[in-house]
Amino acid sequence: MRVVVALGGNALLRRGQDMTAGNQRENARIAAGALAPVAGNSELVITHGNGPQVGLLALQEAAYTEVEEYPLDVLGAETEGMIGYMIEQELGNLLPIEKPLATLLTMVEVDPADPAFQDPTKFIGPVYDKETIDKHVAEKGWSVKADGDKWRRVVPSPLPKRIFQIRPIRWLLEQGSIVIAAGGGGIPTMYGPDRKLTGVECVIDKDRCSALLAKDIDADVFIMATDADAVFLGFGTREQKGILSATPDAMDAFDFPAGSMGPKVEAAQDFARVTGKKAIICALADVADAIAGTKGTTIASDAGEIRFHQ
Repeated sequence: MRVVVALGGNALLRRGQDMTAGNQRENARIAAGALAPVAGNSELVITHGNGPQVGLLALQEAAYTEVEEYPLDVLGAETEGMIGYMIEQELGNLLPIEKPLATLLTMVEVDPADPAFQDPTKFIGPVYDKETIDKHVAEKGWSVKADGDKWRRVVPSPLPKRIFQIRPIRWLLEQGSIVIAAGGGGIPTMYGPDRKLTGVECVIDKDRCSALLAKDIDADVFIMATDADAVFLGFGTREQKGILSATPDAMDAFDFPAGSMGPKVEAAQDFARVTGKKAIICALADVADAIAGTKGTTIASDAGEIRFHQ
């Protein structure tokens, strides 16, 4: 069985935690413990978020004023290497020594005509007061939006068009390796008028990119591991109920927040519709049970009537 697991940002940095290497390593150790049983009997590809890590690198870059700040594609590549290293090491400590692991810096193509470039919406970096943000706009050409009573930079979030490293990912899987790839939605790139590839100042949604990867490598199961036990209706109310299984069409009847569960549900629906296979949204600790169908939310074309957790 070929499985793609997309680790949510909480897998390496939990809400409210300091962004220390020690905290991230401890969380990588917890993630490895949840994934080791899957890795023992499946072909496994792991993707992951990188928002807090890119934010920290951006702050460090801004503090060093001797050179221009590094662009987002370069920061994304740096975090893919750092996070991949931690996951590799912690997972390798739990698996037989002969089990190979590999982290791939993964470039992802986006379309310069994507409408997202006309309406940047993805918040990145710290908050600023009006005077400071106006200075950054004038000096750096940032797009900005209000975030409460402060201001933040926003960048486009275009759809992933193509993952360039699909062939080496397939080859590594065929050789028995666990692969860590497409971290943070991949390194955003596009072709210019001269047909030369270049980096882009944007952020690709991790779950949409992971769904594309899962489709391209013919995964049997696509899992998004997050900090929620399942997809809930009426979340946070006394009437909340978790969805155990549903078809992609059944999920169309519900609205989920664009800033949290919405993109995950849409990515799951897309994978299930295109491939006819199952997508799962679950807590990290429940990955093995969710594959067995007892936990999390499974979205599949053959799921039948919508079922809820008891």
